[in-house]
Amino acid sequence: MSETLLDDYFRRYGLIAIFAAIAVGVPTGMLMMSWMLSLMGIRPHVPTAVKRSIYECGFETLGGRWTRFNFRYYGIALLFVVFDVEVVFLFPWAATFGAMSAEFGAFVLLEMAAFIGILVVGWLHAWRKGSLEWG
Repeated sequence: MSETLLDDYFRRYGLIAIFAAIAVGVPTGMLMMSWMLSLMGIRPHVPTAVKRSIYECGFETLGGRWTRFNFRYYGIALLFVVFDVEVVFLFPWAATFGAMSAEFGAFVLLEMAAFIGILVVGWLHAWRKGSLEWG
């Protein structure tokens, strides 16, 4: 009985090793292929006028130096991501609350209360520091 459990254990880690090898091998292969094509002259290494043109933002730069960007935009975006991920965890919990509470009792409710409590503490900290102020 223990040999089958041990075989299953190593089989699972073998699958993880295969996925890890693919995760390393595919990007490495792409970089090697790109390097080989540039040596053969197939991939251009001199940028053309089209490559130097603006393609994403559509605006020409006004100055030669980088301009400062307000960090509050990043702070608001990070707070949005944190609370968006919280909903990702909260929705499946709410959908299976009845079945989980029948099996685990009040522990399920207390765990989610602790999770939401930690988020409320973070929200209060961000509010106190003024991270939620736009202007």
